[in-house]
Amino acid sequence: MVIKVFVATSSGSTAIKKKQQEVVGFLEANKIDFQQMDIAGDEDNRKWMRENVPGEKKPQNGIPLPPQIFNEERYCGDFESFFSAKEENIIYSFLGLAPPPGTKETEKSDTTNEAEAHTEDSANEGTHEESQSAQSPSEDQQEEEKQEEGEEKQEEGEENEEVEEQEES
Repeated sequence: MVIKVFVATSSGSTAIKKKQQEVVGFLEANKIDFQQMDIAGDEDNRKWMRENVPGEKKPQNGIPLPPQIFNEERYCGDFESFFSAKEENIIYSFLGLAPPPGTKETEKSDTTNEAEAHTEDSANEGTHEESQSAQSPSEDQQEEEKQEEGEEKQEEGEENEEVEEQEES
């Protein structure tokens, strides 16, 4: 599967150029195979991109601006969608690709699978344990509450010191 990034190589807009560079640079840096499809110099590319961007993703004027990203024929998204996926570390699923081993996205999916397996195991345990856990908070929750209380007391102490310093002035 090849990622296709539709760009305008002769765009007059610096904003579009920066967005295109960011997408292309990210794909190159992460060694993700892709093709740049120029819509400025190739009318067929421009026509194909405009026809294949879903209606709900097109701007009000109906003409989608580059960069637009596809995985073969499947629409992935525009720059804003790409940026969000990058920030959330889900770029490979955004692109419709399997994440390489050792990436944060792989770790997330592994953690999700472990959590789902743990949830299934818990569901299969007796209801007696469930009723006990519902009555008392876990040790982690208790520890977290103690830390929050300590932080609140520390903040109150700092505020009192500031008030005393101001009164002395």
